[in-house]
Amino acid sequence: MSDNQAPVVIVGSGLAGYGVAREWRRASPDTPLVIVTQDGGDSYSKPMLSNALASGKTAATLVMKPAQTMARDLAATVLTRRAVKALDTATQTLTLDDGQALRYRDLVLALGADPIRVPMQGDAADAVLSVNDLDDFAALAQAVDAAQPGPTRQVVIVGAGLIGCEFANDLLSRGFTPVIVDPADRALSRLLPEPASAALQAALSAAGVQWRLGATVQRVDRDGLGGFRVTLSQGEVMPAALVLSAVGLRPRTALASASGLHVARGIVTDRRLQTSAPHVWAVGDCAEVDGLNLPYVMPLMHQSRALASTLNGTPTALAYPAMPVVVKTPAWPTVVCPPPASVPATWRVAVQTDDELETHALNDAGALVGFSLHGKAVGRRAALAGQLVSGPWG
Repeated sequence: MSDNQAPVVIVGSGLAGYGVAREWRRASPDTPLVIVTQDGGDSYSKPMLSNALASGKTAATLVMKPAQTMARDLAATVLTRRAVKALDTATQTLTLDDGQALRYRDLVLALGADPIRVPMQGDAADAVLSVNDLDDFAALAQAVDAAQPGPTRQVVIVGAGLIGCEFANDLLSRGFTPVIVDPADRALSRLLPEPASAALQAALSAAGVQWRLGATVQRVDRDGLGGFRVTLSQGEVMPAALVLSAVGLRPRTALASASGLHVARGIVTDRRLQTSAPHVWAVGDCAEVDGLNLPYVMPLMHQSRALASTLNGTPTALAYPAMPVVVKTPAWPTVVCPPPASVPATWRVAVQTDDELETHALNDAGALVGFSLHGKAVGRRAALAGQLVSGPWG
């Protein structure tokens, strides 16, 4: 098979993988397309997983299009529940878990990321849940439905970041008391300035969330009654119906590393999403684009459009606009656009009342380089985004 006859191959069927496929297919209706995915290949919105309980969603109802429909709509071959075992960039060949060799014209790695699991002791350490895909959510929903009623319906959530806070807010809707455990001294410490973090914590506390900050989970043991005993670093032992880990994500880089691609935190690419090998590209949570790994929806949407254009013969460098992050905590609506890591910034409170908070990140010249909006202030997102003087690269 010549390179011109070989398909474009996308590894991954999440928002990034299917996003590239959709954008590329619009301008290239005839080139063969193969999508290889280790999951079921159904199309769904991953960000909805952390607020699906409150909206009454199940794993089945979260599916927007099943894999068969995606294959039809994209005129693609979708290989589900398959894993890539090897990548030979010299011969432009993938080897799948059943030994099948698959040549590619261009290869798009949309591998995603894995949940970070902190070490824990105890006979139930392996029962700690994490939610990173539709299968994980199905397991969580089943555990929520099976949890015994009673006065100790606590869910211990490991991690006070974005996902931990979102799941805490969501679990309140099912009658649980979320207890968030984190070694940091405040919520969303990497995203929010201290006044905004304090306001979010206060709102979630008022809604029923409890906090154990400056602490870690040391042990998770079964209590013999269908629940768990969770031991914290300061010695406290608390009952829990469920334990959920929401520490963060680690880009999936093992395949790329084993294949000789340049890997740092993620799979290293330039601003055209090109990896260190010809005809191999990376997008989404697994990609480190010119030094930035941004595991959010807006960056991967811009990546998908730029890469689709490049694959269709128009080399396109990625240019990020302002991309505020929406934190799905209805108890205290929050939007944050953090300043670039390369830009020294000072946070200032611009507006603060009982029902809204607005903070600004200012550079040395006093110009706006980031912001956070809370409560009624979230409606000012577009206006503030238009005032930013720098993008994610500074």
